[in-house]
Amino acid sequence: MPYRSPVAEIRFILDQVVPLAPVAATEMFAEATGDTVEAILTEAGRLCDEVMAPLNRNGDLTPARLENGVVRTSPGFREGYQAIAEGGWVAIAAPQEFGGMGLPQTLCVAVNDLMSGACLSLQLNPLLTQGQIEALEHHASDEIKDLYLPKLISGEWSGTMNLTEPQAGSDVGALRTKAEPLGDGTYAVTGQKIFISWGDSDVTANICHLVLARLPDAAPGTKGISLFMVPKFIPDANGNPGVANSLKVVSLEHKMGLHGSPTCVMAFDGATGWMVGEPGKGMAAMFTMMNNARLAVGVQGIGIAEGAYQKALEYAQERVQFAPIIEHADVRRMLAEMKAEVFAARSIALACAVALDMGRATGNDDWAARAALLTPIAKAYGTDIGMWVAEQGVQVHGGMGFIEETGAAQFYRDVRVTAIYEGTNGIQAMDLVGRKMMDQGRAAFRLLQEVEDEAKAARAVLPDLAEDVWAAAETLREATEVLLAQGMQDRFAGAVPYLRAFARVLGAHYHLRAAIAAGADSARAKLAAVYIRRLLPQYAAALAEAREGAEGLYALSVEDLSA
Repeated sequence: MPYRSPVAEIRFILDQVVPLAPVAATEMFAEATGDTVEAILTEAGRLCDEVMAPLNRNGDLTPARLENGVVRTSPGFREGYQAIAEGGWVAIAAPQEFGGMGLPQTLCVAVNDLMSGACLSLQLNPLLTQGQIEALEHHASDEIKDLYLPKLISGEWSGTMNLTEPQAGSDVGALRTKAEPLGDGTYAVTGQKIFISWGDSDVTANICHLVLARLPDAAPGTKGISLFMVPKFIPDANGNPGVANSLKVVSLEHKMGLHGSPTCVMAFDGATGWMVGEPGKGMAAMFTMMNNARLAVGVQGIGIAEGAYQKALEYAQERVQFAPIIEHADVRRMLAEMKAEVFAARSIALACAVALDMGRATGNDDWAARAALLTPIAKAYGTDIGMWVAEQGVQVHGGMGFIEETGAAQFYRDVRVTAIYEGTNGIQAMDLVGRKMMDQGRAAFRLLQEVEDEAKAARAVLPDLAEDVWAAAETLREATEVLLAQGMQDRFAGAVPYLRAFARVLGAHYHLRAAIAAGADSARAKLAAVYIRRLLPQYAAALAEAREGAEGLYALSVEDLSA
């Protein structure tokens, strides 16, 4: 059974669980009517099912390759990308003045979810371009916007982000790439970058690199970093790709998964670049792209989880061991928990997207704060669940899951990096307990109050489930108060389990909403019971770990750890 895009599931969430209606009620997003949403999701689903999903295995078995300095993509990827570009799928949330649709980010997130489940290696290309579009929209000069945005939005050109260097990963301030002013408004960019997804390909006419680099007199650390647009081909007077720039692909990384996505080592040798934003403000500009990507990467994990679940479900129905294995209690447990986790993670991601749209459309700081709070949770939880569901998918297949021909292992190999790139999940957790708590927990407490209020109201319909959700939210509130009294080292030591606990409570909250909307005897209510009774209790163990702080960890010396 081939991949089937979960269009109905996403539509249910946007109708009943994380409503899109308030977004569509704003003047900015009035065009996001129910009919428009239905049409977009249906057509995106058709593209994913008929065009992208059949390419997924090709990308794994026949990886992108470097030939004579040019990257050749996997069979069918060029045609698949053209279908994405021609369908306008890069442009969903892009500004209308440059050719975009100007629709809510929530719809872009939903479509990226569908595409990730169909073929993550190919979906990475438009995702990066969408992030670059947002960065240019907010930080670039009018000249750069006028030249690059229409080409990026149409899909004629694609975009990348160049941060990492061999010695500068999470410590971006250690980068050494230099940018020398040439006196005519351009800069000569020199340095090497690694881990550049879709750094080169044969699917677009030009590739636009956003590159972090230092000016000659730059301050040390992140304060001395500026951002530059460095295209593969320098646009001519008519805005078309002209002469080749002084950059090249040194090699392609040999990766655990995502073989169809070319990950490049890039060398810039006095390449011509144009500054984006102000000198020394490169990190602020790049963070616009990175924050866009963090939610998008969480959605990648969810998409992979969907694909892995569908494949495991199909196998469990067909594989007979005494009976179809779906009849065995442990297999039924795995499948039920997989489905429940995917729903919870998808709801959290869409809630984050709705908050982003409401913040943008209304200018309300509370919505912006909620989006900021939910971003690290959506990224970390979405990718953690992607890995867990993919791993469980292998387990459902039994010994055949360990055999590459079944394709079950590809989901795990492809999703594994999502917990690492765009800020590791540990960094996301530290962001949650650090920067996102600088408001003394105001955004977190406001969200938890909503969870508790809705759980109280739900007691009249589903009393047992509602009580469990209320109690978990109240305990999380108390744990957050303890967290705020801790020093930062103690917060960081418990950050990952704290984030997991927060995600567990939010997942239960959205499952309870779904159960109330569908009815106490519905399949939604039965799935909510699986999550709330079997998975939600994990929050207590996570909070117990979070409260331990750092002392016990540092009581173990390096010598102790090495013994």
